[in-house]
Amino acid sequence: MAIEVRIPTILRTYTDGAKAVEGKGGTLDELIGDLDARHPGLRDRLVEGEGLRRFVNVYLNDEDVRFLGGLSTPVADGDTVTVLPAVAGG
Repeated sequence: MAIEVRIPTILRTYTDGAKAVEGKGGTLDELIGDLDARHPGLRDRLVEGEGLRRFVNVYLNDEDVRFLGGLSTPVADGDTVTVLPAVAGG
């Protein structure tokens, strides 16, 4: 079993158009590293410095990871991670 990562349309160029990809790791940071090894450039779109980019929202099983520990958030097989770009408007 693996961790399912749902990819937004704007980032699917990094996943060859896949809406979801699978990865592994013990933390969100390790998971993103694993994904970046197979889908180069994805990490740069999600992470800036030591944290998630300001306009990227990441959810672990429908919980915002910013309230769970950010990149240090533990992940496990069977979890679902959803990446959503922040949307603003007026």
